[in-house]
Amino acid sequence: MKLKTNKIWKTLVVVLVITTSACGQQRGSRGGQGSNQQGPPKLPSKKQIEKMVDKLSSEILLSEVQKTEVLEIYKEHFKQVESKTTSGRPDRSEMEDLKEDFEDTIKAVLTKDQQKLFSAYLKKNNK
Repeated sequence: MKLKTNKIWKTLVVVLVITTSACGQQRGSRGGQGSNQQGPPKLPSKKQIEKMVDKLSSEILLSEVQKTEVLEIYKEHFKQVESKTTSGRPDRSEMEDLKEDFEDTIKAVLTKDQQKLFSAYLKKNNK
């Protein structure tokens, strides 16, 4: 009787291990939240770009003229990103150069104090 009980427990443990590992593999392949995203993130809409610039404006205290210029720079940047990403996966270094140019163009519109705030803003929001 004891031998039969041990065999049942061992079988139960094996079945439990197989079931949990199968469920774990299945969950990973669904591609939902937490999955490794392949390719670039989805580009923001015009409304989302405007919200980004509004948030930036309130954090680094842009004037109305600066805000208008920065909004146009953002829109142009995302047009360039879109043109690079529509034909497939873009070159990483090319995209990094595009980002660098974008940040430099924004900084050219800002005062020295705003440039420092912008750098801090980027560090905070790029996490």
